Amino acid sequence: MRAAFYEKLGPAREVLRVGTLPDPSPMAGEVRVRIAASGVNPSDVKMRSGTGSAASQYPRIVPHSDGAGIIDQVGAGVPEARVGERVWVWNARWNRPFGTAAEFVTLPAEQAVPLPDGTDFAAGACFGIPALTAWQGVETDGGVQQGDWVLVNGGAGAVGHYAVQMAAHKGARVIATVSSAAKAAHARAAGAEIVIDRKLEDVAERIRSVTHGKGVARAIEVDFSGNIAWLPQAMADYGLIAIYGSSQREGTVPFGPSILSNIGYRFFIVYNQPPALRARAIAALSGMLREGRLKHTIAATFSLAEIASAHEAVEKGMTMGNIVVTP
Repeated sequence: MRAAFYEKLGPAREVLRVGTLPDPSPMAGEVRVRIAASGVNPSDVKMRSGTGSAASQYPRIVPHSDGAGIIDQVGAGVPEARVGERVWVWNARWNRPFGTAAEFVTLPAEQAVPLPDGTDFAAGACFGIPALTAWQGVETDGGVQQGDWVLVNGGAGAVGHYAVQMAAHKGARVIATVSSAAKAAHARAAGAEIVIDRKLEDVAERIRSVTHGKGVARAIEVDFSGNIAWLPQAMADYGLIAIYGSSQREGTVPFGPSILSNIGYRFFIVYNQPPALRARAIAALSGMLREGRLKHTIAATFSLAEIASAHEAVEKGMTMGNIVVTP
């Protein structure tokens, strides 16, 4: 099979190669998926560069955790009826050396989730990390309630775009931060009631204004270290900050504002969702897909031969939506 891989860490153009690897065969309890689209996430490029978790524990790594395609083989114990099933996959690369940047991937059968006929493969390649992260940000610790003010920082990003939609579908009043007029329009189209350009406005001050001094019940946070200095000022009493990302490994929490407002901090990584929580998430996401309640944004599609450019596009962070590679 054709696959992209790297055998050392470093810049995309220096370490990523495209070549031929042996076709994988599913073991007992596994399926083999012929990949139609492979999603590229920030964690994928961090692993390749050496700044992310589980970066270099294997001598050869086929990158990417997310993807979508068709099951073409099953291992012992998996119903033959699954052959031909359209699926999206999650955690293909997590604690494993072979991800979805290839023509085929094998993985445990439960990690291949049925993809509704009305959802294309490119969109399916965006669910494993972006959509499941958004769902947990909205649902963790009791979940968003109807009428809540909810802040989504980075509301035009891959996770943020889904989080805005999911919170709005639950009846929340969504505030999204963005960094351009185009991203503002994108966040509004997803359901954000208030959009704040963080380059032009004092975000905390604007939030206090639009919520009449109350603050937001929940913040879904893409950059903990970059925003923690002002976040407590934007939170309601007993508000929750759900944190899935940070531009720096460390951040200082302001103790005084946090304790006076009884703020809760929930750090989470979607790779490590407990099985019961992931089952809930997959069931909820599957329902949203069947009912057509999610909008998907594919910012750019690259061929496997262009995988270095795909990684660079993610690293630059200038696109709206998800980056996809097609084998």
